[in-house]
Amino acid sequence: MKLLITGGAGFIGCNFIRYWLQRYPKDSVVNLDLLTYAGNLANLADVEQNYPDRYHFVRGDIREYPFVDDLLARHRPDVIVNFASESHNSRAVLNPRLFFETNVMGTQTLLDVAREHQIARFHHISTCEVYGDLPLDSPEKFTEEHPYRPRTPYNASKAAADHLVRAYFETFHLPITISICSNNYGAYQYPEKLIPLLTTNAMDDKPMTLYRNIHNRREWLSVLDHCRAIERILQKGKIGETYNVGSGVEKSIEDIADMILAALNKPSTLKTYVPDRPGHDRRYLLDSSKIRRELGWEPQIDFESGLKDTIRWYVENRMWW
Repeated sequence: MKLLITGGAGFIGCNFIRYWLQRYPKDSVVNLDLLTYAGNLANLADVEQNYPDRYHFVRGDIREYPFVDDLLARHRPDVIVNFASESHNSRAVLNPRLFFETNVMGTQTLLDVAREHQIARFHHISTCEVYGDLPLDSPEKFTEEHPYRPRTPYNASKAAADHLVRAYFETFHLPITISICSNNYGAYQYPEKLIPLLTTNAMDDKPMTLYRNIHNRREWLSVLDHCRAIERILQKGKIGETYNVGSGVEKSIEDIADMILAALNKPSTLKTYVPDRPGHDRRYLLDSSKIRRELGWEPQIDFESGLKDTIRWYVENRMWW
């Protein structure tokens, strides 16, 4: 089988490419990435070296129909997995247009081309933030049937993309699946995101800037467990279905900062506080019982050991960041 991975030079995409090529020695991967600031070919240097006949990189923009159409005509992938996305909430506050151009119009271009070339499966990666947020004291979890209530431009752009993907299934019978995942952590995550930012700042004794609402919580999942979930959906997922992917492990910003400081043996005085960004969500928690029940997926990496491994990776790979 041949897979086209969009956004494969980014954090989750590069981990998925590496995971898939290791697991499936007869498969090949084409990686389409524009290489914006968060895309980094160094993320896949070992993949290029280890799988020269099974991995191919193409630089390009998912918004450009003729280019993407020609790419599919030349490489003829069986499956598209769409990781390509502008994904940082704070950047979306500053430049909403870019997020809608990439996340919505780019996804539509991919859907049109997938339909034209009769792709066997189009799998779309989404985020828990499409559901909005939950009160800190709420017992509620987001199920796949929960209404979408995005609160930031980034969230709204991802929600719109999800609706497009479902519409192409309903209208054109394009064989799609969607996974909605909680916050990921792991190696190769660009250090603007919480865990790598706090880790690298603490390593260099720089202030660890935390939003003032430090008790806001997120659900955390190892990127490798996310890769396993996508694998299971591609193998066993029902066409047209959406699957929540979460660990059930919630940690506040303060929890994360304290765990990083303890792992690096750094003082708590490094913590500093800044005003919240506009639309800062309080809490997300996914009900992932559907993928567990129907597809037999379970997370394998507990948060404490996974976080320690992630911190160790940033310590050992200073040249990367």
